[in-house]
Amino acid sequence: MRDSARTLIEDATGAHVSASRPLSGGCIGEVYHLRMSNDRELVAKVGGPGSGLELEGRMLRHLGEHGVPVPDVMHADDHLLLMTCVASGDSLGPRVQEHAAHVIAALHDNAGPAFGFAYDTVIGGLHQPNPSAPAWVPFFRDHRLLYMAGEAARAGRLPPAYRRRLEALAERLDEYLEEPEAPSLLHGDLWTGNVLAHDGRLSGLIDPAIYWGHPEIELAFSTLFGTFNDVFFNRYHDLRPIRPGFFEMRLDLYNLYPLLVHVRLFGAGYLGGIDRTLRRLGF
Repeated sequence: MRDSARTLIEDATGAHVSASRPLSGGCIGEVYHLRMSNDRELVAKVGGPGSGLELEGRMLRHLGEHGVPVPDVMHADDHLLLMTCVASGDSLGPRVQEHAAHVIAALHDNAGPAFGFAYDTVIGGLHQPNPSAPAWVPFFRDHRLLYMAGEAARAGRLPPAYRRRLEALAERLDEYLEEPEAPSLLHGDLWTGNVLAHDGRLSGLIDPAIYWGHPEIELAFSTLFGTFNDVFFNRYHDLRPIRPGFFEMRLDLYNLYPLLVHVRLFGAGYLGGIDRTLRRLGF
């Protein structure tokens, strides 16, 4: 660990760093597991101006205030995000899947005043606009699907033909998507690496990309990289019934957004998934 990072941490905690080791994960800066001189175990993310660490801390605190298991944020600015260390390391086995269904259903039970959020957030380090909107389908169309298609196109990673097909779909979204009963609080980035598990339970969620939206977009994203399985979905459905047509069609449509995020970040390797969904929908 750099001396400058150590100084930031010790100034923020009033304790000395007894031991540190680097951790993988996150899109921003350096991440460390720390043991402090007072025997506390912490996790530190070290960044700099414009890193987004202050925003990450704000999002974690918001989730925590709404009953979600997240690390406690001890300090948050763009130079240093300091959090408690959450027990983790287990795979997402059946007991974890069952408990996760209760956690995510309770998260989605938090109802907001409108779609969007009080401030813009980030996903994978990319800007995620959250203007207040009274209806879900226009919000998803303009501020998720078309916005990220535009970002990927401007980065030279989304071919013009793909963008035209996405725009054609966007004009007909009302034929495919439904409005929820109310905007739900979403974590926003539920891939396996952001779900911590220990002793048969979901012990914490990290790296959020929060906003008020339709729970189905969150459920869809959780399938993209195999985070949750049938054990999760069966229990979630018992708690918050999933409307017919989600698994058959809406799941793949909603996953166009995270696929576009990955195209913007990583390039053409994710175009195949977009192409398959568009073809299936007739575009």
